[in-house]
Amino acid sequence: MASFKTAIVLFFLVSLMGSSSAQLTTGFYSKSCPKLYETVKSVVHSAIQKETRMGASLLRLFFHDCFVNGCDGSLFLDDTSTFTGEKRAQPNFNSARGFEVIDDIKSAVEKVCPGVVSCADILAVTARDSVVILGGPNWDVKLGRRDARTASQAAANSSIPPPTSNLNRLISSFSAVGLSTKDMVALSGAHTIGQARCTSFRARIYNETNNLDSSLAKTRQNNCPRNSGSGDNNLAPLDLQTPTYFDNHYFINLVSKKGLLHSDQQLFNGGSADSIVKSYSDNPSSFATDFVTAMIKMGDIRPLTGSKGEIRKNCRRIN
Repeated sequence: MASFKTAIVLFFLVSLMGSSSAQLTTGFYSKSCPKLYETVKSVVHSAIQKETRMGASLLRLFFHDCFVNGCDGSLFLDDTSTFTGEKRAQPNFNSARGFEVIDDIKSAVEKVCPGVVSCADILAVTARDSVVILGGPNWDVKLGRRDARTASQAAANSSIPPPTSNLNRLISSFSAVGLSTKDMVALSGAHTIGQARCTSFRARIYNETNNLDSSLAKTRQNNCPRNSGSGDNNLAPLDLQTPTYFDNHYFINLVSKKGLLHSDQQLFNGGSADSIVKSYSDNPSSFATDFVTAMIKMGDIRPLTGSKGEIRKNCRRIN
């Protein structure tokens, strides 16, 4: 009986050890890389000073990484002879950007603590810093992720919802990775910064007259011709009011039928997300609080921890 009790105790101890090793913590690098935060923030700040839009681009990379097999830095991997990377997937090709900034941050971090911090964790900190630098809320980033040794273009194509998504598809895509409708709406508020290419909103500004402000449609048509191939890469701000400042104007725009993307306006179009959008349009602090909660939850999606994966020396290729 004593040996049986001992075995039970040992089982629970091993179980606890196993679960704790898989947990991300805010102080993960406090001893192994104490200069991590200041190093990352310095490079991010310089990049945003050079081009304000970069903050939105870096934040978007975190979303596009986490939604594909978890927050594992797989997005950064270049194509190899054994796999086709995620950079050339439909949601990313000629669209995802900021990889050179991540390279610069990784190089800077490697100088202060070589071989310690993963690319996946660097991206998590970079996303937070981008939001804060552009006037958004701050939060303690949970760390301890390791980097994937492979990537999947197919998974990127199927997991990341396109700008043509309707509300049901958006809810389903976020639910598939453990995020609620409220999380989805809050995270969509990241579109309070950044810009979109003409190819992403052309169909909306010419075809969706029932739920699009007519003056916005005319304005965007001036820079986005009806015919594809002409002006495809011309840009327009996702937030009409304050495109370089992180606030709740994105939601105010939705209530006024001024969402640039089809998927944006789907959040306020007579569906189940309307009340959440309306509350965020009226209460910026509520949006900020829920955005932080959702970002932390998104950062928890299937991280590689413990002995899984690796700590890449170069974010673009495995060691």
